[in-house]
Amino acid sequence: CVYKLVEIKGEPRIKLSQDIAKVLIPGRKKTYRLYGKAGLPLLDVMLRHDEDPPLPGGRILCRHPFVERKRAAVTPTKVVPVHEVVYDMALGVVNEPPGIDSTKTYVKDQIAHVRPDVLRNSNPTPYKVSVSQNLFTFLHDLWQLETPVAELA
Repeated sequence: CVYKLVEIKGEPRIKLSQDIAKVLIPGRKKTYRLYGKAGLPLLDVMLRHDEDPPLPGGRILCRHPFVERKRAAVTPTKVVPVHEVVYDMALGVVNEPPGIDSTKTYVKDQIAHVRPDVLRNSNPTPYKVSVSQNLFTFLHDLWQLETPVAELA
């Protein structure tokens, strides 16, 4: 389990870094796996916690979190939530975590449904994790707000 601070007392926080791979996407999020016509996952998309989930047959603009020109319009045939809240600071345990056997079964099932080009040993296609337009805009606005401005004299 990896814990990354993304919010303090309801206030989204961002970790800034010269290395773009280390910049954290701020705020509470929901993640959905979007499936295509072949029945295989196309990509995962993160939304802000208060956004409506994508719908099967509905078009959603999926953005690369950091590269403005990388984007795709996706019309999924199936939409599956990727995670669920297990512990809430105010409520405590809200869902019992799954046992080791059910976790193993779940992981095997997920791997069995990944596109072959993502799993191949030689030159695999990276699996895409995108953000919604709303989360993209929020991330970049907060990034600009929190980035120190250089002083020139």
